[in-house]
Amino acid sequence: MDLVHVRLVTPPALTGRVVDLLSADECVLNLLLVRDAHVPDGDALECDVLRGAANDVLARLRALGVDRAGSIAVGTVEMMFSRDAERVVAAQPHARVDAPLWVALEARIRAGGTYPPSFYLFLVIAALIGSVGIMTNSQILIVAAMVVGPEYNALTSVALGIDRRLRHRVRDGTVALSVGFALAIVAALGFSALARRAGFQSATFELGLRPVSHLIGTPDFFSVSVAVLAGVVGIVSLTEARGSALLGVFISVTTIPAASGVGVAIAFDDWDQARSSLLQLLLNVVVLVVVGVLTLRLQRRLWRLAARRGAARRGGGRPGVGRPGHKD
Repeated sequence: MDLVHVRLVTPPALTGRVVDLLSADECVLNLLLVRDAHVPDGDALECDVLRGAANDVLARLRALGVDRAGSIAVGTVEMMFSRDAERVVAAQPHARVDAPLWVALEARIRAGGTYPPSFYLFLVIAALIGSVGIMTNSQILIVAAMVVGPEYNALTSVALGIDRRLRHRVRDGTVALSVGFALAIVAALGFSALARRAGFQSATFELGLRPVSHLIGTPDFFSVSVAVLAGVVGIVSLTEARGSALLGVFISVTTIPAASGVGVAIAFDDWDQARSSLLQLLLNVVVLVVVGVLTLRLQRRLWRLAARRGAARRGGGRPGVGRPGHKD
């Protein structure tokens, strides 16, 4: 059952209006009020809300100023046994039950859009693994480098920043990606130069048989197609919190391998390959960000349309999903 649990702390002067708002909504269940709770000058309220309807409920709570005068905490309901809840769910249109909780999606993206030292460390380690994979013509190591790389979180954070017009998020993500990939390329270059000096590269790679390197550094229609599809799947998997699908995105996008390819190619004086790998890297980054922005906007529009149709079939009422003017 797709429910979220909402916990509120409100000043007494606001409690009555909050109770009226929540009790009037048929998608709000198990409303509980604790007067004079052990919080500074406030009352505590808890309730369960259908996930799709929670977008509208949370927007109206914030319009009342609950988040400014008190607090709103949202969590997931893993399991509930309730005949009343089952009846409410059965009576609601699809969009009121299954629509994504947009604040949760944005919270997941914001959480990934932080750049501690470990972000750069993982990028460097991923690039080193990728450089080994290129020099040994090992596709398995290339896949491993893709999984280790944390860059997709930064890309989605930039996409969210563009979608929401949050300049600081776009700026921070762009700087983190630029610095991170620069470090990754330098690390791959240094490691590859040492490996070349020591003669550790594979014999086939030394002879110019470099299928993995050429595959990574060949920007074409197919690489763009994969980046577009991966960008769509990545945002949808974040929306629906599907970790397995998101892992597949990490494995299908050649950002880290391309960065490794730049470093390896420079170390082996293959300047054409270095330029191609750099173009592949830039192409994937731009495509993933653009597709991320478009997918975010398209999802909201589709769910908004579904909500309006559901409300029309039921004879009116609030759409409840991503209404214009709300911060979804």
